[in-house]
Amino acid sequence: MSSVSALNSLLSSSSDNTSGIDISSILAAMVGAQTPGIDVSSAVSAAVTAARAPEQVWEADQTTLSSQYSELQSIQSAATSLQTDMQNLNSLSGPLSERTVTSSVASAVTATAAAGTTLGNHQVTVNSLATKASWYSDEQSSASATLPSGSFTITTSTGSTTVNTGSGGDASLSDVVSDINSQNLGVTASVVTDANGARLSLVSDTSGSGGNFTVTPGTSSIGFTQAVTGSDASLNVDGVPISSATNTVSGAIAGVTLNLLSPTTAGAPASLSVSANSSDITSAVNQFVTDYNSTVSLLNQQYTFSSNSGSEGDLASDPTLISLQQTLGSIATYSAGAGSSGGVNTLSDLGITMNSDGTLAVDSTTLSSAISNDPSGVQNFLQGTALNGFANTANNALSSFTEPSDGAFTVDLNSMSAQNTDLTNEINNFETSYITPLQTSLTADYTTAEEALQTLPTQLAQIQAELGNTPSSTNG
Repeated sequence: MSSVSALNSLLSSSSDNTSGIDISSILAAMVGAQTPGIDVSSAVSAAVTAARAPEQVWEADQTTLSSQYSELQSIQSAATSLQTDMQNLNSLSGPLSERTVTSSVASAVTATAAAGTTLGNHQVTVNSLATKASWYSDEQSSASATLPSGSFTITTSTGSTTVNTGSGGDASLSDVVSDINSQNLGVTASVVTDANGARLSLVSDTSGSGGNFTVTPGTSSIGFTQAVTGSDASLNVDGVPISSATNTVSGAIAGVTLNLLSPTTAGAPASLSVSANSSDITSAVNQFVTDYNSTVSLLNQQYTFSSNSGSEGDLASDPTLISLQQTLGSIATYSAGAGSSGGVNTLSDLGITMNSDGTLAVDSTTLSSAISNDPSGVQNFLQGTALNGFANTANNALSSFTEPSDGAFTVDLNSMSAQNTDLTNEINNFETSYITPLQTSLTADYTTAEEALQTLPTQLAQIQAELGNTPSSTNG
């Protein structure tokens, strides 16, 4: 095939394989050039780049989807945090159920209260504390001094044991201590040393009369003295006499544990007040407002017109966000209704009001006053009479968005992910079925054309020779 024929073939075949590339002009310029030739690699690259125009559109769509996916995940996270706040406020073991107990005579008695304990005041008189029985021995020169041979018996409520000393037994007070403590008698032994010498000290492991024990000398010359007799604590709770084997008293007041520290002054009982834990409640309410505002702020960004992009956010038309915005509005305007008990019926009664941008603001003075003066009203509003109040209502409303399996966020995110996968497949298929064959074809065609162009000078010289235009005749 002649060079001209090869070029004509390339022109006709290439016209169907490229888009946006004027191959005729390219080749014509190359033919007329001083040094004809084609940069095959550059020519093929330019043609393939033009052919990939549809991919650029798909990739732009993927970029938008990626942005939408990330933004929706952020909103999902904020809404989930808000829902967690609602569940916390609705929990029977959450901040609304936490209790604080204050004592008017903290040096004599303090107390703690379990979650949900009935609020109220109580009078406690501490008559005497529970004590632990204890004994001590006669003095010895030191803890390691050799003891005289003999024995003594320790008798507790569970039985008796005999301790042998001296030859064939425990040689010193240190040995006696190790012996007794290894037997788990319910009595703890130790050596007490002062300027006069060393004594064996025996103390019951339990307080109260039930922990009493005796030490009876046998053949031992070592004597023992009872230091303290175990006795039960004696107290009066709201006028009712109470005995306790320990100074930690549970059950005298339902849900309250008393810690007895010393007897109260005669005729001056300690006043205990069981109240709501205002600090925890305040913190929980403020956390709810913070997370609510975070969610609203993210939504507001989507509906704010950007002068740079000339439009609203990527998700401005997303039905999930539109629905969530409406849901947040209904949460903020929730009312307990006329049938509710207490003086708290709306968020505004807690000092929570809405700003112009849809976020909430908290008046700390109003909130503190409501919690202090009407704790039952606050709890009834937030939890309802049967966990059917504000917190539960808001939690249920948010569940339709945050449910992991079929919530609106999950459905929306899955749809975006599927669209992205479809676009990836479209690009891959386009590369495989169109771009790769096109690149192969163009490379072959341009290579053939390049080879043809390289023969032109020779063919032109031949034509000139046939026409008599030889270099010698031309030069005369």
